[in-house]
Amino acid sequence: MNSVVKLFGFTILLMTIVSCAEDFSSVGSDIIGDPNFEFDLYENASIKAYSRRAYPVQTNNLPVYQLGIYNDPVFGRSEASILTQVTMNETNPTFGENPEIEKVILDIPYFSTAQGTGDDATYALDSIFGQAPFNLSVYESNYYLRDFDPASGFEEPQKYFSNQGPVFQNFLGQLLFEEAEFIPSNGAVILNPDTDDEERLAPRFRVELGLEAINFFKEKILDQEGTDVLLNNTNFKNHLRGLYFIAEATENEGNLSLLDLTEASIEIIYTKDDQSTGGTSGLIPQDPSMEDDRVEDTFTLSFNGITVNTIENNIPSELESALNNPNQNGEENLYLKGGTGTITIIELFGEDLNNNSVSDELEDLREKKWLINEANITLNVNKSLVNGSPSEPERIFLYDLNNNTVLIDYQLDNITPANNLVNFKTNHLGRLQRDASGNGESYRIRVTNHISNLINKDSTNVKLGLVVSQNVNIRTSQSLQNEIPPGIEYAPTNSVISPEGTVLYGTNSSSPDKSIKLNIYYTEINN
Repeated sequence: MNSVVKLFGFTILLMTIVSCAEDFSSVGSDIIGDPNFEFDLYENASIKAYSRRAYPVQTNNLPVYQLGIYNDPVFGRSEASILTQVTMNETNPTFGENPEIEKVILDIPYFSTAQGTGDDATYALDSIFGQAPFNLSVYESNYYLRDFDPASGFEEPQKYFSNQGPVFQNFLGQLLFEEAEFIPSNGAVILNPDTDDEERLAPRFRVELGLEAINFFKEKILDQEGTDVLLNNTNFKNHLRGLYFIAEATENEGNLSLLDLTEASIEIIYTKDDQSTGGTSGLIPQDPSMEDDRVEDTFTLSFNGITVNTIENNIPSELESALNNPNQNGEENLYLKGGTGTITIIELFGEDLNNNSVSDELEDLREKKWLINEANITLNVNKSLVNGSPSEPERIFLYDLNNNTVLIDYQLDNITPANNLVNFKTNHLGRLQRDASGNGESYRIRVTNHISNLINKDSTNVKLGLVVSQNVNIRTSQSLQNEIPPGIEYAPTNSVISPEGTVLYGTNSSSPDKSIKLNIYYTEINN
């Protein structure tokens, strides 16, 4: 009797499985290989895309700063300068008896990668764009950079913006350094050559400043020993208010570097009387007139205060006008530019004609109850406008424009580690695909989970933002000085730190096969 019951139960179970399997339509191309579970492609999704100018933008509190000249054939020339505070590594210092500055060294490392080891190592510079020279000047700045905004009752941090260069120029003090044709070098820097103390440093902008700078720092620092201005860094930042690194084009071309100023320093190397046989030891000091009775010491300034990038971007007037007045039903070209550049707005699934806050097309898709297997947005480079080169942006960044946050696909893409920046989150934010000549062809961005949530979980169909990205691992934002339509108040930091730009085909392209496209691969369930 038990055997008959078990056999009957097994038969019912088998019939149920077969019946359920037959409920799945066999549609589309054979991807999995099982005839009962095939995909189909929905490639007619409505999509509108256009670009807007995002300028001026907040440029303090950045992870890296641009310095130099960047010339783009589409977006024109950008000139990036840096205003920065300096702070004392040691507050309320004492400099000993009869201190005299011997030299002042400005040291700013470049991003670089070592090739080889030891004395045979060579270096490849990272984050350097262009090879032509520009004029670099370093001035004292008398502009006071406040920590807090008086307009907020000093409760909110002060924001500084990319267009404040002309204001800062009105507060220039003494010229401390100038080089007419500045080009970063990829050579190692050798300290104390041919001695037992020889040291090999990775490439950097390291320069010994001249006599005027020596006298400047003597007056500003050594001569102030024991005064309130050196008591703490709050006082010091009001005393020596900052340095302004100004980049000016010598020709139309130039070069631009991304710099991490938290690694930069000013070394004030000075000598003083040798107190090793006197002073606090109670012994009689040696004769200070003897050269051998002087000892060397170093006082260091760091760049740990407020830093502001000023960026002047000479976008061609015709393009500027088009970006300020785009066709919101879709543009033929999408202009992506970092720095004080652009934001591209993407809207999916068309209009809401019945005014129920959900687009009509998305309503239809929700009724189908598709299982979304994959969804991706393909964007093709307009090669007729973009001169292919290694400086084409390797990465672009898609995000939720309404809420100024990443998409769910970004959060779930954990395939590559964060320290592998060039390949980080590439399952979601695909790298630039290049042709055999190295010229950019297209980007593909996977939005499978975002689209699935829109169709099957009634998620809000937010507008999407698209920008050039220097580092997709950076998720912070910078304020825009003025809100731009449709209600955009911020730009992603990872775009603000990038000088690069590109042009992609939009939604009304004269080459329809190149237009931006949303592809949705799905499995349909029959009820």
